[in-house]
Amino acid sequence: MNFLSIDCSTDIGSLFVKTQNKTFSQVLQSDKFNNDLLMKQILNFFNENNIKFTDISDIFVNQGPGNFSGLRGSLATAKGVSLAKNLNLIGYNTFIWSCAKFFKKDSIYSLIKFREKYYIKGFGKNLKSSSKIKEVNVDELVEKYNKELLTIPRSLTKYFDDKVLKINNLNIVDLDHNDLEFLQLQGLLNKELIKPLYLS
Repeated sequence: MNFLSIDCSTDIGSLFVKTQNKTFSQVLQSDKFNNDLLMKQILNFFNENNIKFTDISDIFVNQGPGNFSGLRGSLATAKGVSLAKNLNLIGYNTFIWSCAKFFKKDSIYSLIKFREKYYIKGFGKNLKSSSKIKEVNVDELVEKYNKELLTIPRSLTKYFDDKVLKINNLNIVDLDHNDLEFLQLQGLLNKELIKPLYLS
């Protein structure tokens, strides 16, 4: 599978391309003005690495949760490129992405902090959804989820309370764009209704 992945869900966004068993990546410093420049950044990234749109067949785009304008801009760009270049559009979210390496575990929870609130989502074996996204507070996390297997993205740890970071079975994971291919092959990503995942 040869693909472009776009993640603009946080202040530090990223572009990633896998083509002909080679990978290329670029960090994007996002702010309110950069969303208008995303297509230009993608074109520059392709030019710098001698990549053509004919080299890829799929576009993965992070649906969130995250910054409203970042998600909206990246989804619009991904949809535009998908239509213009006849590429498959596939959506993913940070909850399942952070659990990708725990595919065979019977139970795992993905935890994200967004706008000073914690949100948790549960998955069963083979990362089948086992619960809806739920808002939780620090005390509930420490008391109720202390014995559960939890994951959080390394890029978000600076926003987490020290009490949460000391939970027993907490796994801090690096979000790896290569995992998206695995999740897609398992039928766990979204090919329809690619829209932002907003949290209240």
